[in-house]
Amino acid sequence: MQSEQPERLFAPSTLIFSAGITLASAAVIFCALLPTGSPLHMGGYMVSLLGKYLCFALLALSIDLIWGYLGILSLGHGAFFGLGGYAMGMYLMREIGSRGMYGNPLLPDFMVFLNWKELPWYWLGSDSFPFICLLILILPGLAAFLFAWPAFRSRVSGVYLSIITQAMTYALMLAFFRNEMGFGGNNGLTDFKSLLGFPLQSEGMGAALFAASALALLLAFLLCRLIVVSRLGRVFIAVRDAESRARFIGYRVEYVKLAAFVFSALLAGVAGALYVPQVGIINPGVFAPLFSVEMVVCVALGGRGRLYGAILGALAVSFAKTWFTTALPDVWLFFLGALFVLVTLFLPGGLAGLPDQIQEAARKKSVPSAAPLSA
Repeated sequence: MQSEQPERLFAPSTLIFSAGITLASAAVIFCALLPTGSPLHMGGYMVSLLGKYLCFALLALSIDLIWGYLGILSLGHGAFFGLGGYAMGMYLMREIGSRGMYGNPLLPDFMVFLNWKELPWYWLGSDSFPFICLLILILPGLAAFLFAWPAFRSRVSGVYLSIITQAMTYALMLAFFRNEMGFGGNNGLTDFKSLLGFPLQSEGMGAALFAASALALLLAFLLCRLIVVSRLGRVFIAVRDAESRARFIGYRVEYVKLAAFVFSALLAGVAGALYVPQVGIINPGVFAPLFSVEMVVCVALGGRGRLYGAILGALAVSFAKTWFTTALPDVWLFFLGALFVLVTLFLPGGLAGLPDQIQEAARKKSVPSAAPLSA
């Protein structure tokens, strides 16, 4: 179901949703900073878990921008999420310094274990936080550009584009599994100690990372909202609904798609960078195609073409996954598949479109049926 685009930036739904994110995040931070003995105190594990959910919501938002408004279904956005995460992981590994198992101030422990003699050239500068912040944006953005430019110029679209995005993330997963890549192989990067000199295990740092994730999600939501209600957003929808006509009237469709895809990858990279210090590990598993597919299910469940729907879907799926993988771990994948089928059949507008669907059903029910003609 194609959703109508509101003309105003701050529509009532946008204001309500933004206020909800702000108030809920403020409540979590307040509870996290309460004394340990307080009945409302929220432990570090729960705060980091909720922060992880916000990172997944930001990733789902980035997918919805291109899928819901341009019709580009990416099954490989976990690649950009992982590149941003590995960039942050490099900085966190360098900050360990001599506190590592082998006490080497220059080389991470896994490099010492593998008998690496010096730091690879692509790790140079990874001990600088400003440089890493740039790298978090440059790596996913450059990867997205190198992938999307030839694809969109060749007019690859639809299921073919979805397949090659999945092939891209799978290729990255195989590459990062290799020890020769210099990123820890199948173990990845882990055992982080601090961020900017502050211990990662402290409750204050956990609250700060959660606040950063909430702020990034809110700003990304408002920025995406600004894009979709602008003239550019109307061009997005024109390309989605009638690409040939958009080309005919003079729009360079490949440029429009490329800009949106790269911007979406930047958001995914930021989500990955915020995810790593809260979870404490980054490994090639983030490049697994299943992870990207889960994010697409999040968008479908929340309602694609409605930015807040992607966020709601990601939060709902994340909560469900946490419960299922603890109580019924063997059932999770079956539940995820069934959820996607049920949403496609019975909730075409997702959770965000459920009120409209109920209202439409009530309206049809209230319309009296025509009386039969008398013979």
